Amino acid sequence: MLRIGAVSYLNTKPLIYGLRDRLRGLAELSLNLPSRLAEELAIGKLDIALVPSIEFLRGIPRGYRVISDAAIACRGPVWSVRLLSRVPISQIRRLALDEGSRTSATMVKVLLSELYGIKPETVPLRMEQEPDLVDADAVLVIGDRAMHPPAGIYEEIWDLGDRWCRWTGLPFVFAMWVSKHHLGDAKAIKDALEASRDEGIAHLEEIAKREAGPHGLTVPDLHRYFARNLHFKLGPRELDGLEMYRLKASRLGLVQPNGERQSNISRPSL
Repeated sequence: MLRIGAVSYLNTKPLIYGLRDRLRGLAELSLNLPSRLAEELAIGKLDIALVPSIEFLRGIPRGYRVISDAAIACRGPVWSVRLLSRVPISQIRRLALDEGSRTSATMVKVLLSELYGIKPETVPLRMEQEPDLVDADAVLVIGDRAMHPPAGIYEEIWDLGDRWCRWTGLPFVFAMWVSKHHLGDAKAIKDALEASRDEGIAHLEEIAKREAGPHGLTVPDLHRYFARNLHFKLGPRELDGLEMYRLKASRLGLVQPNGERQSNISRPSL
């Protein structure tokens, strides 16, 4: 059977709703950290993985391809990815980057370079560190701790999804289902991934009720996050946003440069 890996983060819950049952007889599903999934896909321990978009872009030269239009994206404010700055954005010289997200770290580097022409020194923000105690002018935070930043500490707060979408006019793609090789029963897998996504979207209220308490959120807030802040389909505009991200990141040397649009991100392929 095929081996499929996914992340168990809050924003993936609608994507993997009922997925283990749908994959029964087709593939084994395991859950892990994004960095581990990317590593296991690269060395062949996984056949398919839900990987951050930066890992997909860096893997294109090794044959990575998107296999489904189920994805995690935003078309405006994302709420769970924020830049918290103690100084005006243009004056950031030292930036702490949440070690949980390489994709958002690349995104903020692109935005700071493009909008302000700055390339701050970067340091890691460990998962156990309090953002307001780190020695940096600004911090990039993701997930639960980005949703309710402390008041009165920061001079500027950016919602990176909002900033990206207003600057480019395009959505931002955070993660997608990726394979390194052509698959034997790819259509059945693709159908299962997209059916789970569709069923998850149809049960957002149920997911919000189950997950809100453990994450310190209200059910209405979490439902709103799923329904309004996140977008779970990789459509033409999402692909254009992903290509924009690739081009901008390549100019900063963060992904392999290529003068032409990468065919592997033109559409999900079987």
